[in-house]
Amino acid sequence: MPLYEHVMIARQDLSSAQAEGLIEHFSTVLSDNGGKVVGTEYWGVKTMAYKINKNRKGHYAFLRTDAPSDAVQEMERLARLHDDVMRVLTIKVDAHEDGPSVQMQKRDDRSDRGDRSRR
Repeated sequence: MPLYEHVMIARQDLSSAQAEGLIEHFSTVLSDNGGKVVGTEYWGVKTMAYKINKNRKGHYAFLRTDAPSDAVQEMERLARLHDDVMRVLTIKVDAHEDGPSVQMQKRDDRSDRGDRSRR
């Protein structure tokens, strides 16, 4: 099955428990349609670059899945219909990276960016 990565932005006025409940809800939608959730991450409330639906901030969530395209389409359809979800981005990847995503790593752990002290 193809591998996907999804990033969801939920409304800022939700609690953290409700935002994590959304992750579980969409994980069950994928698994009910023949997919498998490899990993999930809750990134917390972050400030967005521009307003979406009059919101400056949002709860960010990240899912790694191994699912058929029908399951992904159904999950995206339900996310668009859900009032609490503002945006969903789905990307098809060749392989999932091991460990936490770049968003969850500490700044000290990102050694592949090169030396920036010369500027």
